[in-house]
Formats: sequence, C-alpha cells, structure tokens
Amino acid sequence: MTKILEITVDSLASARAAIAGGADRLELCSALAVGGLTPYAALLRQIRQESDIPIRCLIRPRAGDFLYTEEEIQLMADQIHALRALGADGFVFGCLDADGNPDVRAMEPLLKAAEGTGLTLHRCIDVSKDPGETCLTAGKLGFDTVLTSGAAASCLAGMDTIGRLLTLRDSRNAPEVLIGCGVNASVIAAFRARFPQANAFHMSGKTDVESGMRFRREGVPMGLPGLDEWYIPQTDVQAVRAARAALDKKI
Repeated sequence: MTKILEITVDSLASARAAIAGGADRLELCSALAVGGLTPYAALLRQIRQESDIPIRCLIRPRAGDFLYTEEEIQLMADQIHALRALGADGFVFGCLDADGNPDVRAMEPLLKAAEGTGLTLHRCIDVSKDPGETCLTAGKLGFDTVLTSGAAASCLAGMDTIGRLLTLRDSRNAPEVLIGCGVNASVIAAFRARFPQANAFHMSGKTDVESGMRFRREGVPMGLPGLDEWYIPQTDVQAVRAARAALDKKI
C-alpha cells in the first residue's frame, strides 16, 4: 500500500523545506491561519520552476463554511483552470448544502474543471452530517482522497471516526483517508500502532521563524487578534524528516 506524506505549504520557503524533508506531495494554499485559501498562481509557478513534486492546490475562495454561492462556485472553477495551466497535478475542495450533505450540484462545475487530475475532498467532511456517507459520496464523484480529522478538533480526538473511514476505504473501495489536523511524527506513530493500515498523513510541520525587522511598532495588528507579525510560520525540514521516518518505520 502506497504511503503518502503530504505537506501543506503557503510559501516557497515552506515548499523547499517540505521537499528537502521527504514529502511525497504538497498541498499548496494561502492563509493557513484561517485553514487555508486558494494559493497565488505566481507561487505555484515559483515552485514548479524548482521541482516536479506532485502538487494539489486548495480551492477555497474564503474562510468560513462550505456553503457557496453560484458566484463563488464560478470563481473556484476559474481558479482551477488557472492553476491547472501552471502545472497543478490535482485539487482540494468540497461543498456542502445547508443541511450538511455533500452539495453534488455545486461541485459539478469544479469536477468538470479538474477532470483528469487528482482530487481530494477538503475538510468539509468533518463538518458534514454523516462523515461516512460523505466519504462514500466523494468516491462516487471521483475523489481519490478525503482529508479528515475524524470530525473532531484534532485527528487524535477523531481517531475512532478515522478508523471507521479506513474500514470503508478497505471494505467498500472508498477514497484514501488522508489524516490531518495536529499531525506530527508522534501522532503518525500512534495512528500506525492502532491502525497499521493508516498510510496517508497531512501536516504543515510549522515552526515560527523570527522576523528580520529591527524596528517593530507594537499594538498595530495586521490581521487576526493574537497573531504575532514578528514571527513567520514556516515548515520545518526536521519536522518533516521526523514524520517521514515515522511513516516509513516498519510495524
């Protein structure tokens, strides 16, 4: 069974660290502080100039829920076309209706735009009414992967649900279960000890890199309350290497 270590990145520096650490695939996005948004096309171009590593681009036009307007769906389809032209290998998205079920109609233009590429259902599965049914629906729509924390605040808290999704994968040919939210080397080891069939993990491996600014005006936040502009989150190559070792370790 193929092992997958996917690193989610939002900068060229993070992409370089993920690749050096042994990532199998990148999920490219922007604004990780709000759960990730659609990445800049120019960033994808920069990474493609250096590496042919598989890259799936997150398609999420805003923070918040997964109930999208027609205009947002059109924007998402346009984003897929633009990023595909620059070398994206796949896409990560998901839409729900107001009742918490997969919105198949909303996803139709996105699936058409991404036809023939790798597809991951984004974490809308974790806030859907029935994660198991959402996973099965995703498979019928052509998604090869679902990214999930097990409908919990972290993958460790959602371990039981993730176990059920792994059973669906193996017994009903459902999509691959990409385990995310709080993943690091020790979490990978814990999952594989309980579920040896768990073989796909998603993480950022972030550490805070101190800003090079000497002059620092305090009390003028640029965004979300609590964020410190003088420390920049960036993927740590050592964290990726440790996760790679944990995933590759024989059990």
